[in-house]
Amino acid sequence: MPTLKIDNRTARHLWLTSQGLGSPPTGPLDLLSIIRSLGFVQLDSIQVVARAHHHILWSRNQNYREPMLDRLMARDRGVFEHFTHDASVLPMEFLPMWERQFRRKQERISNAGWYSTMLDAEGRAAIAARIREEGALSTHAFDTKIAGPKEMWSRPPHKLALDFMWYSGELATCHRVNFTKFYDLAERVFPAALRAQQIPDDEQIDWLCHAALDRMAFGSPGEIQKFWDAMDRHETADWIARTPDLRPVEIESADGEWIAAFAPADIETRIAVLMPPTSRLRILNPFDPVTRDRTRLARLFGFEYRIEMFVPAAKRVWGYYVFPILEGDRFTGRIEIKADRKADTLRVLKFWPEPGIRWTERRHAKLDAELTRLMRFVGISRLIRDD
Repeated sequence: MPTLKIDNRTARHLWLTSQGLGSPPTGPLDLLSIIRSLGFVQLDSIQVVARAHHHILWSRNQNYREPMLDRLMARDRGVFEHFTHDASVLPMEFLPMWERQFRRKQERISNAGWYSTMLDAEGRAAIAARIREEGALSTHAFDTKIAGPKEMWSRPPHKLALDFMWYSGELATCHRVNFTKFYDLAERVFPAALRAQQIPDDEQIDWLCHAALDRMAFGSPGEIQKFWDAMDRHETADWIARTPDLRPVEIESADGEWIAAFAPADIETRIAVLMPPTSRLRILNPFDPVTRDRTRLARLFGFEYRIEMFVPAAKRVWGYYVFPILEGDRFTGRIEIKADRKADTLRVLKFWPEPGIRWTERRHAKLDAELTRLMRFVGISRLIRDD
């Protein structure tokens, strides 16, 4: 099949549309459908304005509110938690295609250095027995101590054991309280019909790779592998070699370079019906799936971005938690904002327009409108600007 060339603007439109940012974030809300379309939503505990998972979902539909995800997991069992490239929620229906990921994580932890410092098999069995008898428990229900000197990332043996049992699929998150995870036995969280399915590994890999490419619209082998981080690069390369319906493409980068990639078989149909993204301005979360892969972000949009919360303050180029600003198919700026819910304020600490972007009164008005919507989302009524 001949290689299809996709110009930069079309590539940006494809990527934004496939990730739910092509249309205005309005209309009826189908939360599970949003998560299914994205594949997963990354979880993060940091709440500078709103936690990442809530902000990501709100960016796709601004009728979303924070309790909705908790209900979808705890009451409806519509999603489950596990590890992609990071802790994430995934549609429960994906569970049969995630079984090998439970095994992969178990094997990796068994070979990791910290494996020897967690509770042994007898200790883990005691944890499972308590949960079976008492119901779901958080890490606060256990009390073991770190042996020896306490390093920065040291964790007590019971926390390591809970992690191991969660990674391996023996335990599952059943709900959270103020982001504290509560563990239950997997058989009491995961539907029996899904647990009973036995999908061969090669079929799981095939599904994962197709599903990744479908949600990216195009990708290099490395990008396909990194999407779920549930297969290694050799498995991805083998899948590409034995999958005849992939379309070879070349993607034009923001600086005019042409980069080889693959696309789904229906890529020309997708392009034919593609609509330009909405011109609505959106403040995105730093962990938004569109910005998560910094290399892909820079190639497509010419937008160099990194999260600097772990960078010493004196070495930061921007700030602790800086939000990208997306308008149409361009990143037009970045903004540092912080919510103080007790003081009922959203503070704009600093704003940076992107080089070459003219910030007119109309564009500033669009930013003000988005700040107002964000305040409404987090339940804040006052805006303070230091910028």
